[in-house]
Amino acid sequence: MLETSARLLRLLSLLQAHRDWSGAELAERLGVTTRTLRRDVERLRELGYPVHATQGTAGYRLGAGASLPPLLLDDDEAVAVAVGLGTAAGGSLAGIEETSLRALVKLEQVLPSRLRHRVNTLRLATARVSGPGPAVRPDTLLAIADACRRLERLRFDYTSPRGGTTIRSVEPHRLVSLGRHWYLVAWDSDRDDWRTFRVDRLTPRLPTGPRFAPREPPDGDAATYLAHQLSSRTWPFQATVALHASAEAVADRVWPGMGVLEAVDEDSCRLHVGADTLTALVWMITSVDVDFTLVSGPPGLAEAFRAQAARCLHAVRAT
Repeated sequence: MLETSARLLRLLSLLQAHRDWSGAELAERLGVTTRTLRRDVERLRELGYPVHATQGTAGYRLGAGASLPPLLLDDDEAVAVAVGLGTAAGGSLAGIEETSLRALVKLEQVLPSRLRHRVNTLRLATARVSGPGPAVRPDTLLAIADACRRLERLRFDYTSPRGGTTIRSVEPHRLVSLGRHWYLVAWDSDRDDWRTFRVDRLTPRLPTGPRFAPREPPDGDAATYLAHQLSSRTWPFQATVALHASAEAVADRVWPGMGVLEAVDEDSCRLHVGADTLTALVWMITSVDVDFTLVSGPPGLAEAFRAQAARCLHAVRAT
């Protein structure tokens, strides 16, 4: 009986892991005959799990039922879920903090002691710094994600950073999380171009519109396009410098949203970067910590570099 129960749990775990299984594959995974597999499937159905037969493949699929089946996780998956819930409890999704904490408490109650120890060890050994940032409603994210998945046009009210609200109509492509902000990358039909939108500034208008054919975003993917937009278009001060090192050598020193690297050859690359002030621009460029040459920049940037150099020289002479 214990062997049968363990096998049923294993079968349920396999059905949860993939959408469709052939009967032969499941039988092989469980080490049983197809006849025994059919009996096990019937037992799961008697217990209330909607296991459907798939046509054409002589297989099975776990359907959506009236009640949630037990979630079967291995050790690493359980720890990952617990850490994720703890992060969500202090994240940028409005209204989800308390829900995440309740779910985390329930999960920790059923975790084996060895896993509770791992989760607590990680929690005690780390500290989280929560910077200021706008919160996004989960239902807003879900509405946008659903429109992306269904390839359906999305209309929303959008408040620009300069004030004023407009109605936008887009073909949503992807949601991107960067820092404490959520962004929507989409094709704007009215502007006939790709655009990025801060999710905390938009309110979806439902239902969604007609379906559309997907487009290939610039720069190969939505995240790279967003990083390029944030560093090259949205900042009041922008510059390009030639770095005397390869793009591969400095890639880990340029964080998303800071700037975009452009490979030149094995010994050099270009960095396109933007910032709120000239001082911040100087700091960001010098933080890459390689020799560079200023290619282009706003008025006053060269003088800002000289002032920073003089300040550093003065600090050294003072010692």
